[in-house]
Amino acid sequence: MSKILSRCLSALSLAAVLGSPLQAEEAIDTGAYLAARVAESHNDFPAASAWYARAIETDPSNPQILEGAVLAEIGIGDFDVAIQAADLLKTLDAPESQLAELALLAGEAQREDYAAILAAFDQGRDVGGLANSLVTAWAKVGEGKMSDALAEFDTLTQAKGLEAFGYYHKALAMAMVGDFQGADDILSGKVAGPIFMMRRGIMAHAQILSQLERNADALALLDKSFGTRPDPVIDALRHRLEAGEPVPFDTVATARDGIAETFYTISTALNGEDDPVYALIHLRIAGYLQPGNADAMLLTADVLGTLGMSDLAVETYAAFAPDSPYHVNAEVGRANVLKEQGKADVAIEALQALAAQNGDLVSVQFSLGEVLQDEKRFEEAAAAYSAAIDLRGAPTKEDWVLYFYRGICHEQSKNWDPAEADFRQALALNPTQPQVLNYLGYGLVDRGEKLDEALAMIEKAVAGDPQEGYIIDSLAWAYFKLGRYADALEPMERASLLEPVDPIVTDHLGDVYWMNDRKMEAEFQWRRALSFEPTEKDAARILRKLEIGLDAVMAEEADAPVAEETETGN
Repeated sequence: MSKILSRCLSALSLAAVLGSPLQAEEAIDTGAYLAARVAESHNDFPAASAWYARAIETDPSNPQILEGAVLAEIGIGDFDVAIQAADLLKTLDAPESQLAELALLAGEAQREDYAAILAAFDQGRDVGGLANSLVTAWAKVGEGKMSDALAEFDTLTQAKGLEAFGYYHKALAMAMVGDFQGADDILSGKVAGPIFMMRRGIMAHAQILSQLERNADALALLDKSFGTRPDPVIDALRHRLEAGEPVPFDTVATARDGIAETFYTISTALNGEDDPVYALIHLRIAGYLQPGNADAMLLTADVLGTLGMSDLAVETYAAFAPDSPYHVNAEVGRANVLKEQGKADVAIEALQALAAQNGDLVSVQFSLGEVLQDEKRFEEAAAAYSAAIDLRGAPTKEDWVLYFYRGICHEQSKNWDPAEADFRQALALNPTQPQVLNYLGYGLVDRGEKLDEALAMIEKAVAGDPQEGYIIDSLAWAYFKLGRYADALEPMERASLLEPVDPIVTDHLGDVYWMNDRKMEAEFQWRRALSFEPTEKDAARILRKLEIGLDAVMAEEADAPVAEETETGN
C-alpha cells in the first residue's frame, strides 16, 4: 500500500489546514471519491488514480473506492498499485470483483506462480469465459503439464464460436515446446481447415515455417497475406528469411508470454466491438506480462487515443526507437493524436520528417495528405496523395479513397477538371461508393453542368446511404437546380431533420421554401442558418436574401459579369 499512501501527502497537508482531522477526512473522502468518479467517467485514469489514492487514505476499507482504484491503476499501467488495491479489496467482505481478480491474476502470472493461478480457478475465480480457459491452459503449460494443457485447448476448439482461439493458442503452445510440425499442421489448416489469423498470427506462422527450414514457404505466406509493397515490420522479417537465416520463434517464449498473448488476443476481439475500456484493461495486462510485445503497445496507444487519454497515447507511441520496424506505424499514430490535440503543425512536421526517411510507404504519404487536407493546405495534400497513388502502381478497388481525397483537394483549390477526373477514377474503381457519387454529383449540380447525369449519381448515392443527411441534401439541391422545386421539398425537409444544425442544409431549406412560396418559413430558416456559423461568404449571401429576397439575389448573380465559382458544400 506504500505507493498508494505516497500519493496522499497533499491530502494530509490539506487536512491539517482545514481544521479537525475528522472533519477534514470526511470532506476529503467525499470530495476525492466524487472527483475520482467524475474523472473515471471521462476515462481520465491519471486524474482518477490520484483522487482514488486520496480517498483510500481516509477510507481504506471501502470496496467501491478500492475497485475504482484498481481500474484507474490498470488504466495507467501501474500494476504494483493495482495489485495492492486488489489485495486490500480481497480481504473485505464484499462481492467478488472481476477487476481485482484480473489484477491478482496479472501479478501471479508476472511471478510465474502458475500453481496459484490454477488454485484460484479451482476456487471459482472468473475473469471471463474465454480468458478462464486459455489462462488455465497456459498455466498448465507453465506447470509442465503439457498433456493437460493440450486437452484444455482441445476443449476450447469444441466451443462454438471460439474454435479459432483454441487452435491458435494450441499451435503457439506446441511451437513454444518445439513441436513446430504440429503447430504448422494447425496453422496451415491441415488439422481442422483454415483458421482466421490476424497479422501477428501470420508472422508467428512464418517463424514456425522458418524453424522447419522452410523459409521459402514462409516468404510465400508473407507475400500472399501482405503483398510485396514496402512494410517495415513485414520487411524486417522478410529480409531475415531471404538471407536464409533460421528465424527463431519468439512470439511466445514462456507460459507467461502465452498468458500475455491470451489478453492481447481478447483485446483485438474487443477493440471496436465494446467499451474500449475493456480492450485497454486486457492490453495493459498483455503489456505488463510481455513488455516487448510491440503489437500490444501500438494497440494500447490507439485505444488510449480513442479514450481521450492523448498524453498517454503520445507517450506510448514515442516509446518506439527510431530503428524499430514499428517506428513508422508509431509515428503515424502519434501524429494523428497530435492533430486531435490541436497540434496540427507538430503533426505535419513529424509526418514530413517521416516522409523524408520513408517516402516509399503509402501509409506515410496518405497520413500526411490527411493532416494537410484537414488544415486546408490542399495543394500540399494533393501532392502527398499523388505520391501515394504513384507508389500504389496499377490501381485497385481499395485505392478509390486516394483518388477521392485528391479530387477534393483539387476541387477546393478551384481546379475542377483534375478534380472531376479523380472523382471519375474513384468511381471506376468503386462504382457504388456513396460519398464519391454524392460529391461529384453535387459538384456538377452546383456548377450547373451535366445535370441529368448528376441527378442519377445522387439518386444512386441516396440508395446506397439513405440515412445520410448531406446526401439527401444533394438530392434536393439537384431538384432545385433543375427547377423542380416541389420535388425538392420532401428530401430537403428530410435532410434538415438528419442535419438539424448544418448551415448549408438549413440555408438550402430556406431556398426551397422560398421557391415553393413559403416566404416566412424561408426567412426563418435563413436566420437559423446564420446562427450555425456559416462561412463569411455564405453569411453575406444569406443576409442579402433576407434583405431583398432569393429571386432578386439570383437575378443579381445572373447579371454579374464574372460569377465567382462556388464551393462544393457537400
